Amino acid sequence: MSKNADEHLVKDRLEQLKCHFTWALFIEDTEMPDLENRVLEEIQFLDTQYKVGIHNLLAYVQHLKGQNEEALKSLKETEDLIQQQYASQSDLRSLVTWGNYAWVYYHMGRLEDTQTYLDKVENTCAKFANSSRYRMECPEMDCEEGWALLKCGGKNYERAKTCFGKVLEVDPENPEASTGYAITLSRLDNLNTATQKEEGSSLHPLRQAVKLNPEDAYIKVLLAVKLQDAGQEAEGEKYIEEALASMSSQTYVWRYAAKFYRKKGSLDIALQLLKRALQATPTSPFLNHQVGLCYRAQMIQIKKATKNQPRGQDRENVDKMIRSAISHFEYAMEQKPTFVLAYLDLANMYSEKGEYHKAENIYQKVLCPPHVDETLLQEIYYRYGRFQEYHRKSEAKAISYYLKGLEAKPESKSRGKILIALERLAKKRVHQNKYDMESVNLPEILHKLKMEESEVLESYDKA
Repeated sequence: MSKNADEHLVKDRLEQLKCHFTWALFIEDTEMPDLENRVLEEIQFLDTQYKVGIHNLLAYVQHLKGQNEEALKSLKETEDLIQQQYASQSDLRSLVTWGNYAWVYYHMGRLEDTQTYLDKVENTCAKFANSSRYRMECPEMDCEEGWALLKCGGKNYERAKTCFGKVLEVDPENPEASTGYAITLSRLDNLNTATQKEEGSSLHPLRQAVKLNPEDAYIKVLLAVKLQDAGQEAEGEKYIEEALASMSSQTYVWRYAAKFYRKKGSLDIALQLLKRALQATPTSPFLNHQVGLCYRAQMIQIKKATKNQPRGQDRENVDKMIRSAISHFEYAMEQKPTFVLAYLDLANMYSEKGEYHKAENIYQKVLCPPHVDETLLQEIYYRYGRFQEYHRKSEAKAISYYLKGLEAKPESKSRGKILIALERLAKKRVHQNKYDMESVNLPEILHKLKMEESEVLESYDKA
């Protein structure tokens, strides 16, 4: 058989494997540096018994960067970890790792080594009487695929949910799948949920995950934040206190405990926790963004206390808070160029500072971002509409961008905010007798939308 025929046969076998190379993970080139940093942080700071998957993902990321020798070292570390954690079922737990080995060696042109690992996969599939020579269907494989998808960003979350859900259909009390499913739903809620509807909430899955993983402090803080969102802050704080008392996953616990206390209004506690976490991971875009949000919240507190007329020391403190927030938002953007919310928050701070040209430049960068989901696009149009309404004093442009936000269909928090903004503007403009075309049409448009989305409006009117 010719070399080309050999290579074609090997490639056909490789494509049958279940591993990072065949899972079609959606990763933009601009996301790679942040993804690698998050993977390394998780390996170092997250205490979990499900670490095999993150080591495998590191090897895949290293391969994507052209670092195949480094990828092989990471795969060797993964094998060692499997022997430590799963000695009694090491062959089954090694299938993804062996698949990754085979692909890395294939890309290095080492076909004999590739075949060695294909043989390992084939022998294990035969041992378990699997119907496929190179593809095993089992909960362990589904969980590892779910973790990989979950780590690679929002565009992969729905598929991650499917992977973990598939395991839970067969084994509802599988601790690993329960944890992955709860985390995935929590992130999907953050992206998509407009109201606290029970069917869309991650609250029950998070409770189940805490029940099945009682020592997992990270899951506890995620549950606490979700309880706070659902108006059950007192119960949430109990989980925060339990997690903070634990020595497990401290850097991650501090992150989400800080988010909890920021939303509670305890900004000094939040900043204290964030600064502890930053000592461990100073380049984290998430942490720097959260610090910026705390400084922004402190600015808002001062402005409210002074009825939006800060003078003297209050004015100096407001300016200091704005400068500090800008610094952290800019750094978060530098570390993660796809961090759209950091762009929007930075633009808001420049608006507060009166530097509207800088704010405009930032908005223009995100008004037409590539591959952005519609929920995030709604938030972009909402924020830019507010900028036009309150800082540029252009109600017509504000209405235009609010309506653009409604062209995207997902039911989201941003959509609810847009509807309220439009309703307010419609009442104001009709009251002022501004009978231009937009004012005349706007009440009619809103009436139709309110009929369609009365639940959203009711929820946000109450808020």
